[in-house]
Amino acid sequence: MASSILNVNLTTVAAQVFKAASRAESLKAIYEKHQSRIYNLAFYLTDNEITAEAVSTQTFTRVFAGNPTPSAETLDRALVSELREMMPIGNLTLDVPTATEAANARRNVKRAVLERAVMQVPATERLIYLMHDVEGYDHSRIARTLGISTDESVNGLHQARLAVRRAVAETKF
Repeated sequence: MASSILNVNLTTVAAQVFKAASRAESLKAIYEKHQSRIYNLAFYLTDNEITAEAVSTQTFTRVFAGNPTPSAETLDRALVSELREMMPIGNLTLDVPTATEAANARRNVKRAVLERAVMQVPATERLIYLMHDVEGYDHSRIARTLGISTDESVNGLHQARLAVRRAVAETKF
């Protein structure tokens, strides 16, 4: 009798260990697939490597604790939640510059100048710009992730692009 109880317990424990190992491998694959994107977005929003690493870690911790198989969109929403605790993300804040100001920025620029220009854009517009122009998200996904309308996403992208052009035009080489 004691032998059969021991066998059942060992079988149950072995199944649980196998299940935990399988989940760990699944989470590792998800982490490896999305880690760079999440970190890059966090870095370009915080402009600090240590803060970006902390935000990235908190994002994955939050998602993995509550979801056995998170999607990219789930990770994005968790990232935005983490970033919202640090900065105002949600409402668009830029005024649209004149067409002349935007046209003045048409020249070759160095990557460092462009990165500094992007960092000058307010957080919401910067995140829309990064998600659309850098990561390739469509406006409906951006809108769902940020909790704004698709029209606001389109408008925010337009404002961000113009703000980047204005900042580049104002940069002295």
